[in-house]
Amino acid sequence: MIGISDKEFIRGEVPMTKQEIRILTLAKAQIKSGDVVIDIGAGTGSLSIEAAKIARQVFAIEKDEKAVELIEANAEKFGVDNIIIINATAPNGLEVINKVDVVLIGGSGGSLESILETVNKRLKNGGRIVINCITIQTIFEAINYFKNHKNYTYEAIQVQINHLQQIGSYDIAKALNPIYIVTAVKN
Repeated sequence: MIGISDKEFIRGEVPMTKQEIRILTLAKAQIKSGDVVIDIGAGTGSLSIEAAKIARQVFAIEKDEKAVELIEANAEKFGVDNIIIINATAPNGLEVINKVDVVLIGGSGGSLESILETVNKRLKNGGRIVINCITIQTIFEAINYFKNHKNYTYEAIQVQINHLQQIGSYDIAKALNPIYIVTAVKN
């Protein structure tokens, strides 16, 4: 079952994909039990952990040393042993991975196009790429890439999550940053 509570993850000061976005990302990724998955910009490993509970193998690519330690700690906490952590700045680190079924991109460090070019060579036909975009520039770059590569079909959604917060006797909506989720399928 997907949707581990955010408070269950060991976090520190490292970015983490929040529960509601993880659930949508995993639904869009359509990971199957025999799949090989890459999680680029893995952060705390929240997506890697949830993907590992479904997939055969997950490669977590993360450049931050503190984040790598958190991924290791979270993998141990949740008892997943099918995650291989690669401490590198993508697209570096991807050269050791052969064919994959699903690629999750949560952080690109400004190198989205080169990451997508590298991923394109490794993604099987019928494979999926799911990109979580926080900035307008990232969604523009992602959509532009898939428009210029006719071997992909894509869709994009914008998600706004609000949590109700009690203030005195009232409940108000506390908004989280809106996220664009781009899903592309390789034909």
